[in-house]
Amino acid sequence: MSDRKARRRGAPLGEDARMYETIGYDIDARVLTITLNRPERLNAFTTTMCEELIHAFDCADADDDVAAIIVTGAGRAFCAGADLSAGSATFDYANRPDRQNGEGSPVRADGSVDYAHPSIRDNGGRVSMRIYQSLKPVIGVINGPAIGIGVTMTLPMDVRIAADTARFGFVFSRRGIVPEAASSWFLPRVVGISRALEWCTSGRIFSAEEAKEGGLIRSIHPAEDLLGIGQAMAREIADNAAPVSVALTRQMMWRGLSQATPMEAHRLDSKLIYARGRAADAKEGVTAFLEKRPPHYPNTVGNDMPEPYPWWEEQSFTA
Repeated sequence: MSDRKARRRGAPLGEDARMYETIGYDIDARVLTITLNRPERLNAFTTTMCEELIHAFDCADADDDVAAIIVTGAGRAFCAGADLSAGSATFDYANRPDRQNGEGSPVRADGSVDYAHPSIRDNGGRVSMRIYQSLKPVIGVINGPAIGIGVTMTLPMDVRIAADTARFGFVFSRRGIVPEAASSWFLPRVVGISRALEWCTSGRIFSAEEAKEGGLIRSIHPAEDLLGIGQAMAREIADNAAPVSVALTRQMMWRGLSQATPMEAHRLDSKLIYARGRAADAKEGVTAFLEKRPPHYPNTVGNDMPEPYPWWEEQSFTA
């Protein structure tokens, strides 16, 4: 293994580079694989995993050597949901020591709750929003059970494929809570409102076959083949598509789901087609096609996002 490759296994480079405790971070051929890595706990989700996933996506966006991202799980599960080791206090954030983040308490002196307080923010939602904001395409490679946050965190991923052993469950109603991770926004857009309500109100576990029939996943594969198939999908993007075009397309599609009319999309398309048409990537893309050779796109996400980007105002949690 080369020194460059060795240095890029385990954690990203940079001032804050560190070995992660709950995830793996591995770049190979411009494809980043993020692995949820608590196999002894079926990769159950914790506050530490939340922070590390957000950090990993920050690093991926800042790294022009990353063209596509795979998210998968170690061992026999993708993610079995929230870590329930805190027992009945699992979702009682005011009394969870790992939720004390220095922002103070949302409980006022009179006992009422300030629901705009940043400390009440759902960790699953923080991860989902960060994936939604990603400038790199994300493929969920669901190698086993994906329950609760284990499935809702995959909803802002662009493609989901699953092992034939995978099982899914939006189990919140069976834990006395409600869907999280912004899944009340994402899930109906992925599978439709009726299917989303059926799965979430019943809270039942269902098969990969039902997930595919309902549109939650793209395809089902033998477990031993799954990661290779996901890697091939990611390399198809990394080897052939202009990174700036991919980044813009991803944000156009996701953020377009909230546009009121197609005219809004037409206005944005026109600006971005004009901007990209003048760029070196467009000249290279056409020339490579005519010369029947692989393209070598010169523009990078780090340096060459066009002037219309970003075209939205980011909303804050406390707004």
